[in-house]
Amino acid sequence: MHVSNSTAGRAGKHGPSFLAQTSADLKNDANTPDDVLVYGLGYSGQRYSPLTQINKQNVSKLVPIWSYSLADLNGGESFPVVKDGVIYVTTHNTTAAVDALTGKQIWRAIHEYPPETLRVVCCGIVNRGAAIYEGMIIRALMDDRLIALDAKTGNQIWMVSSPDPVTHANGYAMTGAPLIVDGIVITGVAGAEFSHRGLLEGYDAKTGKHLWRTYTIPAKGEPGSETWEGDSQLTGGGSSWVTGTTIPNSTWSIGVSAIPRRGIREPARATTYSRIRSSRCGRKPANGSGTSRRRPMIHSITTPCRRRSLPRSISEKARARS
Repeated sequence: MHVSNSTAGRAGKHGPSFLAQTSADLKNDANTPDDVLVYGLGYSGQRYSPLTQINKQNVSKLVPIWSYSLADLNGGESFPVVKDGVIYVTTHNTTAAVDALTGKQIWRAIHEYPPETLRVVCCGIVNRGAAIYEGMIIRALMDDRLIALDAKTGNQIWMVSSPDPVTHANGYAMTGAPLIVDGIVITGVAGAEFSHRGLLEGYDAKTGKHLWRTYTIPAKGEPGSETWEGDSQLTGGGSSWVTGTTIPNSTWSIGVSAIPRRGIREPARATTYSRIRSSRCGRKPANGSGTSRRRPMIHSITTPCRRRSLPRSISEKARARS
């Protein structure tokens, strides 16, 4: 792993509060909209913010004030984490910290994995985001590893591999954003299209130690196993790459998307998000086309400009390609 650092453009001074992403902070994430600590803006996953500065009256006047290239030509599906004015965002092989006010890169870690990993990845070479906990950025990698990085420097703190049989040779990949509950990193797998048996598993957030595993398809003798003939439960799919939800202050439970492989695939996700920068305020991509494939970017859109007509909406473009 390679980490590049820059001290330019850091948002404020990272004092003790920079390390204060405790379990209590994560549980309260929905009530603290100045930070985004949990995938989906809180354990409920509702993606709702009570902020009112941007509303129906002024949203049409928003334009980019900076952009930061993720330098990746694959899909961009990462849900950013935001803490103390720093945005943490991922691609399939990078993790970056970006100053939310200026768009300046603070650090960027490049993750390497064997090229044969991509032979068993369906539906896009992507990563859906990271988790934050006690000064660490924790994410999954395509080759079924979990890695924890120092949120301030990007340096590696720990890295572990999911135990057997979770390997790319057996059809497994990890693309989802982890969920951290009471100090446990909960993550799932992709790969139902390659006849694996889906699962969820938990790791100690501080050390990376593997704690438990539960399968999304029942083994023989378990409730529901009678619906799986023969040994089909071993290859029935049940992917769990969608980040789950939980109920704070109770015995936590996880809801995931368990997708049997029988003809059901992840919905196609267009790369139109990576072209948003070219659409705002009447700009066109460099080649003059409204459908060029550009590198994914993240944006801060906060200042008004003259209102101009925009190209067709993202949904219209998606329908045109389908």
